[in-house]
Amino acid sequence: MPEIKIGDRKIGHNHQPFIIAEMSGNHNQSLERALEIVEAAAKAGAHALKIQTYTADTMTIESDQPDFFINDAESLWKGQSLYTLYQQAHTPWEWHKAIFERCTELGMIGFSTPFDETAVDFLESLEVACYKIASFENTDLPLLRKVASTGKPIIASTGMASVAELDELVKTVREAGCKDLVLLKCTSSYPASPENSNIRTIPHLQQLFNVQVGLSDHTLGVGVAVASVALGATVIEKHFTLSRADGGVDSAFSLEPAEMSSLLLETERAWQGLGVISYGVGEKEKNSLKFRRSLYVVKDIQAGEVFTSDNLRVIRPGLGLPPKYLDLLLGKKVNKDIARGTAVTLDMIL
Repeated sequence: MPEIKIGDRKIGHNHQPFIIAEMSGNHNQSLERALEIVEAAAKAGAHALKIQTYTADTMTIESDQPDFFINDAESLWKGQSLYTLYQQAHTPWEWHKAIFERCTELGMIGFSTPFDETAVDFLESLEVACYKIASFENTDLPLLRKVASTGKPIIASTGMASVAELDELVKTVREAGCKDLVLLKCTSSYPASPENSNIRTIPHLQQLFNVQVGLSDHTLGVGVAVASVALGATVIEKHFTLSRADGGVDSAFSLEPAEMSSLLLETERAWQGLGVISYGVGEKEKNSLKFRRSLYVVKDIQAGEVFTSDNLRVIRPGLGLPPKYLDLLLGKKVNKDIARGTAVTLDMIL
């Protein structure tokens, strides 16, 4: 699996998972809060912070027609018009520069999801390191071509996409100039449930497309994200807020700072734990060998006596013969006096 590089960070199985904090609309239309989110994400250890680049007018139209309202009974945004929701959630374009500059100051990679071609042109003027494609745009081939033509790495969510649609996505961006691509397993429900996350898809995506694969995770907590690392995820994206109690369009399924810190810690542990295929005595296990069980004399024996179950036992430590020799030695005469507590060796028998 070819590793890739975004900014100064390498992404691949030999590197700690790349953790992206997604601000989305959790700034609640306050630049001050947006910058506080950046600072909190950096303090929690996130490697990157992502925003979204659109306006209500680049996303949809203002209309009273039923098509333009959210009517899903389980939606966090039931009853809202698309136009109103996007007005609430969008990140003003005039904030982008300040947000990205703060990311750079704090050692994070700042980037964004463009939702139309004008957003790509704008983000290019800010020299972003990479681009994100949202699940709802992963079939927008004109947008994909535009983003890929920049030559920047692309991280694309796969929510709702069939294998055929993903194949079309990969071919489209490759043909348009994208060399570095990451696909993120994603369930496009908000929040998503662990039961519907289906992260066993991650290694299958890797096999199908030979790209780095990660997870865009809308579940609560960090369990699904940590498990995804064990399945090969090299990138994790989670929505992030200062406090869910403060509200916001995505706050209900966003991590708070302490949880983001936990995500960084536990995904790194999961990655470290993968290691390599290994059997036998590891370097750090050598000192533990002596605590295996082995054969010891447990009662004084005189020369010419035989080993019995009373004077020969399998005990710790492991400095004598392995336990597999017990049946061989029982009933055998010893050729010398042996004191209680002596590790057994083959040269003790006649």
